[in-house]
Amino acid sequence: MRPEDLRASIPVCERDVYFNTGASGPAPRPVVEATTDFLEHHEFVAPVAEGAYPAAFEAFDETRGVVAEFLGADPEEIALTESTADGIARVAAAIDWDPGDVVVRTDLEHSAGVVPWWNLREQGVEVRVLETEAGRVDLDELAAAVADARLLCLNSITWNYGTRLPIADIVDIAHEHGTLVLVDGVQSPGQVPIDVEEWGADFVAAAGHKWLLGPWGAGFLYVDREVADDLTPGVVGYRSVVDPGATELELTAGAPRFEVGTTSPAPYRGLTEAIETIEAVGYDTITGRIERLTDRLKDGLGDRLLSPREYESGLVTFTADDPEGLVDRLADEGIHIRSLPYPDAVRASVHVFNTAGDVDALLDAL
Repeated sequence: MRPEDLRASIPVCERDVYFNTGASGPAPRPVVEATTDFLEHHEFVAPVAEGAYPAAFEAFDETRGVVAEFLGADPEEIALTESTADGIARVAAAIDWDPGDVVVRTDLEHSAGVVPWWNLREQGVEVRVLETEAGRVDLDELAAAVADARLLCLNSITWNYGTRLPIADIVDIAHEHGTLVLVDGVQSPGQVPIDVEEWGADFVAAAGHKWLLGPWGAGFLYVDREVADDLTPGVVGYRSVVDPGATELELTAGAPRFEVGTTSPAPYRGLTEAIETIEAVGYDTITGRIERLTDRLKDGLGDRLLSPREYESGLVTFTADDPEGLVDRLADEGIHIRSLPYPDAVRASVHVFNTAGDVDALLDAL
């Protein structure tokens, strides 16, 4: 699939210039159609055909397989969630915390990687915040921070600077100290390839509604098989166990034990279509086009640029005298970016469906 064909299938692009994929990607028509078609089948046909529950469980199984192949994992290492925040929260609730345990996070985390650890204060868990500089992590300082930690939580691509962190190196450092690693990977799938085996992290939480251009409500959580089998989820339901009708209940092996109960399968069918769409475009095409477009944008921004000058991702952060006011003004002109809480700035998310004309429109408006 060509980028032009993808763009033509996204209704949002017919109306405005959209540079906010890092918050929520605009879905193509085939993704929405796959979601709604399955919803209609599930509600109109399945109840008197194969059954609503068998139809849903078949969709869940298919989605785990597609996500696993996409990430370089096994289906038994994938749990279906509602979002990245949902996945992170499920990990936080599954670890048997002791008073004095330490969680390390960076000061670059989205609230999804902040709130679950804040919530553990009542259990006596210490949250250690690793300070960074312009989206960069000092590996020596990280090694010192995780030396006595139970868990490290960090982004793969920082949401506020667009820097790409050396996850495999960071995981090696953490594992040397026996520290588990949870990666908030939501800014990666759809714009850069992910190989969870290469990363080596214990957990990777992500979702389909950003760079994958999928529907809301379809998240996924990778859990290393050996790690998963030693964890008891904090919340369980009939999807968490092998046979919910058995006299002696047994947790499902691997990551699916993190799944709970009844949820709509329709968003997961949309997620499958979204992944297949991204694969049809191809990461070589995606990363090459994003690099060219972000180079064009960065050249035009000049000294206002806060993100790295060299390409790392499609997230481009830059200064503004009044970030929220600028976002509102640009929206009135049909150009959509977002403001950031830290740094006090604005961010444009450049994806493969964007064009040089989109970039020039933003620069002209600025």
